[in-house]
Amino acid sequence: MRYTLEGLDCANCAVKIENALRKEEGLERASVSFATKSLEIPPEGEAKAREIITRVEPEVSLARSDGHAHADHEEGEGGRAELFRVIAAGLLLALGFAFNEPLHNTPYSWAEYVVLLSSYLLVGGEVIARATRNILRGQALEENFLMTIATIGAIAIHQLPEAAAVMAFYATGEYLQDRAVGRSRRSIAALLDIRPDYANLPENGGTKRVRPEEVGVGQIIVVKPGEKIPLDGEITDGLSFVDTSALTGESVPHKVGAGDGVLAGMINGQGLLSVRVTKLFEESSVARILELVENAAARKAPTEQFITKFARYYTPAVVVAAALVAVLPPLVLPGATFSEWVYRALVLLVISCPCALVISVPLGYFGGIGSASRHGILVKGANYLEALADLDTVVFDKTGTLTRGVFKVTQIEPVNGFDREKLLATAAAVELFSNHPIAQSIREAYGRAVSPDQVTDYKEIPGFGLTAIIDGRKVMVGNDRLLHREGVAHQDGELEGTVVHLVVDGEYAGHIAISDEIKDDSGSAVSALKAMGVRKTVMLTGDGESVARRVAEKVGIDSFFAGLLPEGKVAKVEELQAALPNRQTHKLAFVGDGINDAPVLSRSDVGIAMGGLGSDAAIEAADVVLMEDAPSKLAMGVRIARRTRSIVKQNVLAALAIKGIFLLLGAFGVATIWEAVFADVGVALLAVLNATRTLNLRPEGRLKARHPA
Repeated sequence: MRYTLEGLDCANCAVKIENALRKEEGLERASVSFATKSLEIPPEGEAKAREIITRVEPEVSLARSDGHAHADHEEGEGGRAELFRVIAAGLLLALGFAFNEPLHNTPYSWAEYVVLLSSYLLVGGEVIARATRNILRGQALEENFLMTIATIGAIAIHQLPEAAAVMAFYATGEYLQDRAVGRSRRSIAALLDIRPDYANLPENGGTKRVRPEEVGVGQIIVVKPGEKIPLDGEITDGLSFVDTSALTGESVPHKVGAGDGVLAGMINGQGLLSVRVTKLFEESSVARILELVENAAARKAPTEQFITKFARYYTPAVVVAAALVAVLPPLVLPGATFSEWVYRALVLLVISCPCALVISVPLGYFGGIGSASRHGILVKGANYLEALADLDTVVFDKTGTLTRGVFKVTQIEPVNGFDREKLLATAAAVELFSNHPIAQSIREAYGRAVSPDQVTDYKEIPGFGLTAIIDGRKVMVGNDRLLHREGVAHQDGELEGTVVHLVVDGEYAGHIAISDEIKDDSGSAVSALKAMGVRKTVMLTGDGESVARRVAEKVGIDSFFAGLLPEGKVAKVEELQAALPNRQTHKLAFVGDGINDAPVLSRSDVGIAMGGLGSDAAIEAADVVLMEDAPSKLAMGVRIARRTRSIVKQNVLAALAIKGIFLLLGAFGVATIWEAVFADVGVALLAVLNATRTLNLRPEGRLKARHPA
């Protein structure tokens, strides 16, 4: 269950809370997201989590999430107060610098102390208070403590202007960083702003606005031009065009009328629509999309996990190094003074906070997930986004993925005394209860109603076909494998399209040929993946060799495997995974319809469901859901994933490089505390601003024809 962490304004605090929760039995999988101020834990662990959070971070409180943005007003009020303190401290600091000599020359330098310590305490008072509280809780090695020790040390060696200036600079950087993070959160929320605010219920000749949650299944709602459709339903009256871009990323409006289904989150065009609600709001498409994207923060990428672990050891290591720098050189080096080396140690302490990494990495990944969702690509976690960036092999299902899955009967060939009409009527009767696209095409070709009374003893044979008793005769309908399994004599041969064979009372009655159409963008999708460095593309299908070869050649697939049962597809995926050059850096994705391919979707490194809009099975089984029924969305998702990881890597490398340089400069006495604050707060601010670029990724950009590092 997802909760909101109110008052969480520190990335290190988020890491501390998560580490503390994971030490508790039953909360080992707790996940804290600083980007969304959220916590994922089992509901039965709520009480224990509250207790732990109060102990670790008393300023943070746990609240149940209601799906709306939190604390915008509080952040605004707190931001104004903080800005006032920063401005006041800056004015006092300017006064202290401008008149430093006369202020210093007062008796006991009291005027200098009053002006500069006032500036220092205005912005540093809360920092010192937080550091003191953390020390009392045994949590000394954190940012507030490091900044407090560094500036108090500067005051102790009578560097008042520097101490006040450093704290003012630090507070200014923290203020700007908080505003940048807040803006990023609002930008992410704006990307996902597809939640309808109200529904119109007819009342007394007009309409009444109610919350979508208050509308029940079967009720009629009115959707006016320009409004978001608030719930999934079926149009009972009206004609319009609907904009589905918020759900699928597809910009072309779709024409809808009476009898057509519509989904929550779509935007009505110019017509007035009456819609009969078919699902409660919490079960609607828009609710599921929001839940998937918001919960994605709980599944962290390997890079995030590494940074969290790195921060746990990095800060203590730098503190130990600073202590050695302060103590050893004065004892060993001739002429070295404690004041000089203590100052250098203070510089190291200020630099040591890993905030730039702890904030920017999860923020970057969450921005990438939000950007992907805006383009109709739902990624269930940062770990899957990173896996998309590492794709080496992509395995496609055929029907409904590379082809439209819209079958049409193209040939009816009866034998052994059966006529065409009787063959088609018998096949339609056996397929009466099947939802498979092939069954639907046979019933459509027959075009007449079949009485359920004439069908008895109906059975499905997975991977082979169906059997039933039709008007007292045993009928089998299925593929060529069914005929061989049952030992039915027939003429083998390569037939165009998907072929359904019929057997009546053990005698072969003929076959029905059904064709499927390749999707317009299947070929370009495969080409785009190859241009991005995907080494191998494979197609798996239960259809015959000739059908599979025709589709593979037209689309440009490297290799294919035909005539596979569901368990055969799983075995092939495992075989292809075993052939990957490196399982850590080379990933395999399976792309299917998410309904019949659940075992393969879950077995692959990344399971991708095609056209999952409105399909519960697809959304549940897959790691990534392409909301529009277009293979090209996969290439777009890979591109977004790679650009997101590129931005995250830039932040990691830049932060480590800059901090490393300043640590060396500080140890050799070249860098002052001023530069140290830039290496801490300034780098964190730059990293956050760079991470926000993931919110505005343009996946239409130029492809890189190489495998990612």
